[in-house]
Formats: sequence, structure tokens, C-alpha cells
Amino acid sequence: MHTLTPQLLFFFETILFASVIFMFLAKKNSTVIFLYLVQSLVIAIALFYSSFKIHSFLLMGIAILVFIVKVLASPYFFFWLVKEYKSQFSTSTYLNGPLTLVVLALLTAFSYSDFWGPLSVLAPQSGSALSMSLALVFITIFLIVNRRGVLSQMVGILSLENSIVSFAYITGLEASAGPQLGILFDISVWIGIAVVFASMIYRHFGSLDASVMQSLKED
Repeated sequence: MHTLTPQLLFFFETILFASVIFMFLAKKNSTVIFLYLVQSLVIAIALFYSSFKIHSFLLMGIAILVFIVKVLASPYFFFWLVKEYKSQFSTSTYLNGPLTLVVLALLTAFSYSDFWGPLSVLAPQSGSALSMSLALVFITIFLIVNRRGVLSQMVGILSLENSIVSFAYITGLEASAGPQLGILFDISVWIGIAVVFASMIYRHFGSLDASVMQSLKED
């Protein structure tokens, strides 16, 4: 079980939630990457705090690895992609601003609805934070679907992973180090593949805009 107070836990979830909302509003890819960095830093701090409170060196090691992989390495590679293909990454969305905000409001309202009431048994003392983490999962999925740019979609996938980790943290599942190590390994491999894949897409299609690639056909 997590060791944060309900107030501090809600504060951390609010930061995560706000970072994703600002991802929808961001006009620059560098801003989207920075917001992902903030998310990952919050996750690392929460894990490190828990390791300190329960005196777990294993969990502390996981927190350090999370910091290295998610806060340092992943943003570095994304910033490198932006620098390498600066004019090729789109930050546009399929839905316009007002419609996007309407969908975000509906997804958030759905997350706080009684439909998810049974989940409250997982974290009876942190009901609001649990609902917010559930909303975080839904809106990050929408972020991936709604963004046109490949980079934004890649960051959205990693943001979804952060959202799932935050949900697991609230319900106490973060105590298991095995899944965390597996996730960090997967992210490290995925980042390497994503960098190569983005380069291959650009060389083949001449664009990194998903909406443009949809209209391209091979002879």
C-alpha cells in the first residue's frame, strides 16, 4: 500500500492530470515532452518516498531507475527527434479545441460516476485520487487517438503507462518490483525502436504526420 497521505496523493494526481490536459493544449512538441518529464518525475518522487517510508532498498532502486529511464533518457531521445526532424512533427489534433475540451470533460465525468463505485474498495481512503487516476487513463488514451503527429502519439503511449502506474500506486500494487523492472526494460527497448522507426517512416514517406500517411498508398 502507498505511504502518501490522501491529501499528498491527491496533489500528486492533480499534477499528473494537469500535465495531460496541458498536453492537449500544447502547441510545441518540446512542451509535450517537458510535460511528460514532469509526469515521470512525479512518479519517481512517489516511488522514492514510499521506499524511504517502508525502508525498501529494492523499491528505492526502482525509483532511481524510473528517474534515469523516464526523466532523463526518454525525454533526451524525444528532444533529439524534435531537433532532428523539427519541421516534420505535427502538434495538431483531429478534433478542434472546443470539441476536445468537451470530450475531456465527459471522460472525467464518466470516471467520477457511480459506474466505477466498486473500485473504491481498492483504495477506500483515496477515492478522489483513484477516480482522478482512472480519468487520467481515459484521457491519455484519447490523447493518443486525437493527436496527428507521430511524436505526440509516442509520448502519449508513455503517458498512458505513467497513468497506469499511478493507478497501481494508489491501489498498492507498486510494492511489486518485478513488474516495474519489466516495464522499465520495455520502455528502454521501445524508445530505441521508436527512434529507428521514426527515422524509417520519414525516409519512406517523407512525413511524420499520421494524417498524411493515411492517404499514402504503395504502388
